[in-house]
Amino acid sequence: MRRLDLSLYLVLDPDLCGGAAGMVATARAAVAGGVTVVQLRDKGAGTSGLIATGRALRAALAGTGAALVVNDDVEAAVAIGAGGLHIGQGDMAPAAARARIGAGMALGLSVETVLQARAVDPAVVDYIGAGPVFATATKADHAPPVGFAGLARIISASPVPAVAIGGLKAAHAGPALAAGARGVAVVSAICGQPAPEAAARQIVLALASAGG
Repeated sequence: MRRLDLSLYLVLDPDLCGGAAGMVATARAAVAGGVTVVQLRDKGAGTSGLIATGRALRAALAGTGAALVVNDDVEAAVAIGAGGLHIGQGDMAPAAARARIGAGMALGLSVETVLQARAVDPAVVDYIGAGPVFATATKADHAPPVGFAGLARIISASPVPAVAIGGLKAAHAGPALAAGARGVAVVSAICGQPAPEAAARQIVLALASAGG
């Protein structure tokens, strides 16, 4: 299994980025600005669409050191040769996902409660996405927001590193790290911004000033 640098984790949104080409361009710029992980999330693309976009993303990120993670679709993740797969509580079981992707690919799991965090098997899951910290329009079916106090409780119960997610901006870097997160996951703070590279740099500076 792989350990990812969770410092600044970008979740791509096809609507905010302007489709597949926009996601690739945004990812390239964001990584130049300091993004360490790029997650391809496009629920409407289907496996073939994800594979096409994912291969373009992998080519664009080659040599940068940033990891490419695919959301939910294990077939696409394997076909792309992605660095990781991220699944939610309602997706396939983590053990089944690990069996499909093998030992070399990172596996992330969305965790919304302390009980879910305690149930994480560190032999199977490499990191959790903890939250949502705040309500967010980029994921309509998200769980109730937990705030930073709830985030801290979830992270303290987790046996693996956590990245905080849910409506986060540069100003939230300090509180997220103080709650125990290894980094922050963002969507609209970079996706759809007029200058994704500059937006990413702003968050990197905020993380650095917070001790991340």
